[in-house]
Amino acid sequence: METEDTFPVMLGQTGPLNGVRWVLDEETMIIGRSPDCKFVIGDRQVSRQHAVIHKIEKGYSIRDLGSKNGTYVNGARVEDAVILQDGDLVQLAFALQLAFIGTEATLPLSAAGASELGISRLRMDIQARRVYVCRNEIIPPLSPSQFRFLEVIYMNPDRVVSRDEIVASVWPESESEGVSEQAIDALVRRLRERLFEVDPEINYVETVRGHGFRINNPV
Repeated sequence: METEDTFPVMLGQTGPLNGVRWVLDEETMIIGRSPDCKFVIGDRQVSRQHAVIHKIEKGYSIRDLGSKNGTYVNGARVEDAVILQDGDLVQLAFALQLAFIGTEATLPLSAAGASELGISRLRMDIQARRVYVCRNEIIPPLSPSQFRFLEVIYMNPDRVVSRDEIVASVWPESESEGVSEQAIDALVRRLRERLFEVDPEINYVETVRGHGFRINNPV
């Protein structure tokens, strides 16, 4: 029996949608300003029928319905149907942003001891796809790849995470040998820069040469 928790969700990230949770529990779901839409947004920048989400064999896709102000996935304007990946950021018009959260990401924090991690200097809200450093949220949000990298070391605070594990988490559809050392290092550099902007005192992502990476997350 399928319950609400078995479906992916769209989670509001900005503006009037902040914190709103849409459960993707139908085959076809239209987003727009019209009260007849599955998901209604009362904003004049949003067209009456702005975009549609379809449940497909490979998961879920989103397609723009000829809206005036456009639909964007990870900053790229949607022309044809785009298959949504866990962590994708969907923007409607100019200001409204949602995160696509797959079912595998809706599980509660448990493996890393959420109660202990919650009092640390850096805190991740996995379900909401948000990161807080010294109680300040990182805005704009981390990119999907940056978030997945940080998530895997955050959830394993007591050990070094190997580069192969990083590849499997950040690039799940790639073979390990298909992701270069330079690509991993570039991702780490960009992530460090984003964290440094909020808290220049701590290097949260430590490199353990010859082994991998670990999180440095003091209380």
